[in-house]
Amino acid sequence: MAAGNVNPFNLSDSEDEADQRAEDGVHIEKSPSVGTQGPSSNNPFSPQADAEPPALLVSSTRTSPSVEGISVSVAAAAMTVTLAETRVSVDVIAAQLIRDHYILTALEFHTELLESGRELPRLRDYFSNPGNFERQTGTPPACKEQGLGPGGPLNRAGSISTLDSLDFARYSDDGNRESDERVAVLEFELRKAKETIQALRTNLTQAAESDTQERNKNYSSHPETQEPIRPLEKRALNFLVNEYLLKNEYKLSAITFSDENDDQDFELWDDVGLNIPKPPDLLQIYRNCGSALPSPRNTVDVAVGVESGELTGNYITQKSDLLQQQTEVVEELEYQISLLNEEKQSLADYIKKLQSEIQSLRRTVSPPPHDQGSQPNPPSSSTPPQPLLDNGQYLDIRGASEPDKPPTESTPPTQTISNPTHTSSQPHAKLKSRGTVVFDQPNRKLSPAFQQALLSFCKMSADSRLGAEVSRIADNEESVMLMLGRCLPHIVPNVLLAKRERMVAHLCQELIPLILCTACLHPEPKERDQLLHILFNLIKRPDDEQRQMILTGCVAFARHVGPTRVEAELLPQCWEQINHKYPERRLLVAEACGALAPYLPKEIRSSLVLSMLQQMLAEDKADMVREAVVKSLAIIMGYIDDPDKYSQGFELMLLSLGDPSERVVSAIHQVFIPAFAAWTTELGNLQTTLIPSLLARIEKLLKQGEHGLDEHKLHMFLSALQSLIPPLFSVVIQNAPFIHRVNLQGDIPPIEVTRFPRPASPLQDIATIVGSRETLSALLILYDYQLEHEGTTGWDSLLWVVNQLLPQLIDIVGRINVASTTCVHEFSRFFWRLCRTFGKIFTNTKVKPQFQEILRLSEENVDALTGNGILTKATVPIYATGVLTCYNQDEDRKLLVGFLEDVMTTLSLSHAPLDSLKASFVELGANPVYHELLLTVLWYGVVHTSALVRCTAARMFELLVKGVNETLVAQRVVPALITLSSDPEISVRISTIPAFGTIMETVTQKELLERVKMQLASFLEDPQYQDQHSLHMEIIRTFGRVGPNAEPRFRDEFVLPHLHKLALGNNVQATESKRIDIATQLFEAYSALSCCFISEELMVNHFLPGLRCLRTDMEQLSPEHEVILSSMIKEGEMKVENRGIGQAEGSVSIAASLVGEDAKTKFLSKMGQLTTSGAMLANVFQRKK
Repeated sequence: MAAGNVNPFNLSDSEDEADQRAEDGVHIEKSPSVGTQGPSSNNPFSPQADAEPPALLVSSTRTSPSVEGISVSVAAAAMTVTLAETRVSVDVIAAQLIRDHYILTALEFHTELLESGRELPRLRDYFSNPGNFERQTGTPPACKEQGLGPGGPLNRAGSISTLDSLDFARYSDDGNRESDERVAVLEFELRKAKETIQALRTNLTQAAESDTQERNKNYSSHPETQEPIRPLEKRALNFLVNEYLLKNEYKLSAITFSDENDDQDFELWDDVGLNIPKPPDLLQIYRNCGSALPSPRNTVDVAVGVESGELTGNYITQKSDLLQQQTEVVEELEYQISLLNEEKQSLADYIKKLQSEIQSLRRTVSPPPHDQGSQPNPPSSSTPPQPLLDNGQYLDIRGASEPDKPPTESTPPTQTISNPTHTSSQPHAKLKSRGTVVFDQPNRKLSPAFQQALLSFCKMSADSRLGAEVSRIADNEESVMLMLGRCLPHIVPNVLLAKRERMVAHLCQELIPLILCTACLHPEPKERDQLLHILFNLIKRPDDEQRQMILTGCVAFARHVGPTRVEAELLPQCWEQINHKYPERRLLVAEACGALAPYLPKEIRSSLVLSMLQQMLAEDKADMVREAVVKSLAIIMGYIDDPDKYSQGFELMLLSLGDPSERVVSAIHQVFIPAFAAWTTELGNLQTTLIPSLLARIEKLLKQGEHGLDEHKLHMFLSALQSLIPPLFSVVIQNAPFIHRVNLQGDIPPIEVTRFPRPASPLQDIATIVGSRETLSALLILYDYQLEHEGTTGWDSLLWVVNQLLPQLIDIVGRINVASTTCVHEFSRFFWRLCRTFGKIFTNTKVKPQFQEILRLSEENVDALTGNGILTKATVPIYATGVLTCYNQDEDRKLLVGFLEDVMTTLSLSHAPLDSLKASFVELGANPVYHELLLTVLWYGVVHTSALVRCTAARMFELLVKGVNETLVAQRVVPALITLSSDPEISVRISTIPAFGTIMETVTQKELLERVKMQLASFLEDPQYQDQHSLHMEIIRTFGRVGPNAEPRFRDEFVLPHLHKLALGNNVQATESKRIDIATQLFEAYSALSCCFISEELMVNHFLPGLRCLRTDMEQLSPEHEVILSSMIKEGEMKVENRGIGQAEGSVSIAASLVGEDAKTKFLSKMGQLTTSGAMLANVFQRKK
């Protein structure tokens, strides 16, 4: 088992209004979900690739075509953002709002989270505590800047009208003040009052609870006495009764019961008792009422521990790796458990279906139980129940785990259903028995597991009572009567209560099985067409559950009537809805095309249906519709067998990959590409056409992008290649020389849980592609043995990977701009998945030698610049982060450390650019697992004998500081930098300055900051550095970079005064070239610092004087800069003057407020002399005559 595998890319609303808006072309979007668990991106190849895709949420009262609230333009912009960027967690945002006392913002955030159904515990606990809103003694930071009082903006208002709370504008002639602020405070106080009521109810609940316990004791001794019901007991019993009615489908009774108890909230147990746990439901209470409680047992707390001395020496160092391994193993095991549970449920349902079919066939061939002519009118009491007759005369599709899944491997079954003998012999029977239904069988070789996983993307609903009715079609008069007897009791009550919108929708759902049954059995084509038209237009905007019910009925209809009637009757209904104004209706069409694909003639599948979906993909503006189109296209690709449609499928793949919606792109990777790759594999085009076509497009993109690479298109093509890695490996192992030796008998060892990267969907699971995990395990054993002992002779599919694919990929990597972090990250992730999929033996014997041959890290080439040109390319970081990090054992880590050390030494000694080494450190530094390893590499450079290598190591620390935790910075980084800052070579000391500046920008520990500050001060104040021009240039450049983001105290007390000194000293610089260099750097630094808040004292003493000194230099050296500097100086002087005026205005405003208070007092005394008469009050505001 490859222990310790580490993935470096896993960085851990009325409808009328809605109709009107839809007709006006206005699309109203839902609020985007906040939080989430993780990542907002569904791209399976983003750093959260292994996360599960978000659930599809569709509201029946929204007109937005976007479910997740992400408009097309916003999504398009989001695709250009760096994919390695991680989203900030919702809890972090909430904590920051509370910490900075942005209470109203936090309250609004809390409300939006509640509305979206995701409550945050931190906000809930904060706003449920009244103590958080009493008058505070401290002043929040934001309030200090705004001049607010100690209580902040949320002080409790008085409950009566006082002098302070009275609004004078309400009583004046010209008063026009807004009262929004007052309303907001009152609303807040109302919420606090409700919280107080809730707290009082808690106390009452506690008292009632203790009283209940005492009564329970009394009841045990006097069971014949019974006190009247208490309010708490009544509310609790009401809650349990309502819950029982809802669970057992007594909806009308539950509605009536809820209306009779309108003072109680039946959706919240806290309305009964806040601190009382919810009891079991009524059924559980009934079952347990006679059972004795278990006797308590004595328990003893036992603790065990391990002394620190008993631990081995490498325990602490291995702890991080062990946790990483265990996390990966747990995730993989959970994923496999879910797959096994799905397979288990599928097999159980399939067994039930087969048993039902066996019983149906037995009833069909068995003789009638008695002669019906002898008893024309038997009494109802003497008629035996016939439960099997009902079930046997229906075409049931509930058997499979996915209702539309055929039981054979690739095609729907041939269905034969006949009426019983006694039914067909009746003279009034008009429904004749149905003959054999035959569906087209495509010439495909998909494994049953792959086809089942593909069809699982069709959403069906057959596990409820209504779903069961929809999923089976009555086949004769008696079974129709039985179905009516079951359905009508559910329809009539809804008709009586159809004034409510919810009841109308439920009534429509109850009508679906009746419509379907009639449409199947009606003899008139026009009537059948009208009924199917009613079915598709039954619900104005069907939600997710309603669409699933309709789709289930469509599949049952298709299985019952056969492909000819599906083509003639169902497809026209889909075509009519293809341009409907409601996206929910278009979504129903897109999903229906995929669900009906197995039951259509193959010519229609590959022509009409494919064209319909292609049109919707290109023209529909709703993301959720295009996503469903992609999934339906994938199902079409699973049944299509016309080779001429390959080019059309390839164009559909490219069109979908360029879609601006992330959910569409995610669907293309999870569903379409695996299905399309399975077809191309059967055609023999995967290695000869599909993958070479994508590589050719990448090469063309690189040739066109010499002056600017289109990184979005590169990501699009490369992500498609990455999705093709599992199908490619399946082709390799299924076309190997050992394929005839595969033996599934006996004990087959399980596959290591970390053997393969976690697939983005079941269709990308190699076990699903080859058929089963047992088959894959047997193939892997032979695969590893063949690679290690027998070689690749005659193994054409693997030789193509080794001799054609890998060299072409390495050549492409060498032409990538190493400065493009996005491209480096994309290719690194591709090679990581490629090596992890093909295995460690393949990586060590086939991949690494090809990279090592190109890189050539031998000593003879140290001084030959031409021989090391490849070391400056993107090949270095991609090899280091994409190949050498695939496995995390000791020998793999040593190989990575040695490679980075050699590259650092070679580039330094040959005076080559360090871009490739920097890219490697940036990519590896993004994963904290590699921080210790990178620090080991840098320490090798710190103690190197060559000053060039030590300079390189000093500059690499700057890249590493931002991602490393402060403990490592204090223990490993700063000591190394201090060592280098005292190096005999001045160039090495100068190289440490950018890293020291980055520490001042990112670290918060005061002791650490003081050490760095002292070291920088020594560079500036030591006499030996007075004439070091390059040192001054580096310090000024560093100050300009880190000054705006550094701690304000460091900027005010250190950066600005020393910049002033440097500007003053530059005025007397004799060498003109040095003077213009320093002046240019000072100009850049002052331009960056001018955006910061600078106190008046610093502005007067250091900032403006430094600018004036710099202007003196620029007047002589660069007049165009002198104009800008004059403007900056003028702006600074105006700020100083305005602050002085603001202080004077402050004193005037104080006097004005005192005068206003005097007028206020006089006005209120006048109001106090009046009676409550409205006429007298109005006279106060009349003008004097």
